[in-house]
Amino acid sequence: MLNYLFSNPLVFIVYILSLFMAISVHEFSHAWAADRLGDPTARLQGRLNLNPLVHIDMTGLLFLLFFGFGWGKPVEFDPYNLKDPRRDAALISIAGPASNLIFAIVCSLLLKSFILLHLSVLYTIGSIIFAPLILLNIGLGVFNILPINPLDGFKIVGGILPEKKAREWYQLERYGIIFLLLLVIPIGDSSMLGTIMNPIMNFILKLLLPSVVGQGII
Repeated sequence: MLNYLFSNPLVFIVYILSLFMAISVHEFSHAWAADRLGDPTARLQGRLNLNPLVHIDMTGLLFLLFFGFGWGKPVEFDPYNLKDPRRDAALISIAGPASNLIFAIVCSLLLKSFILLHLSVLYTIGSIIFAPLILLNIGLGVFNILPINPLDGFKIVGGILPEKKAREWYQLERYGIIFLLLLVIPIGDSSMLGTIMNPIMNFILKLLLPSVVGQGII
């Protein structure tokens, strides 16, 4: 993404705006799910909206720009306000990645509708706008569903496992950052994170946006 800054500044701006939108959708969905499940913490903190300013974490944004992975400002919730804390934490966690994938599907359907309706001008403009949205939403969704703390996938797995196994699973929480660092350390021209994510992303992109299959974002 960062290579567009000097080669094509307009495309870079489109990617930045798309990134803001993808992060906002992701974090808003966490806040919305938490509020629906009975915890008003995120709503009271002003997170129940799509304003990027309340969802962007500058460190996470810089990591996304320079390293191809990153994060938004985490949505806080109080487990004591939830009826079933472990299950509801998993539902709150899955809301973020799910919203990104749903958003990518909607953008893909809009883009494909321009082709079906022979709206070539709208398709050309739509490709510039929707392609980055689709790519970044898929990347954010797939990355966050990895079962490593502090990513959403860790709590999702914890909510699926039986209670005894879940307790054992949560003992791995303290090692999450170590696992993440091992994943992102470059190995040759790629990393373990890219090896894991790119095939999954390419499979989804083949369905939603075939023109960028094989590019990946890691």
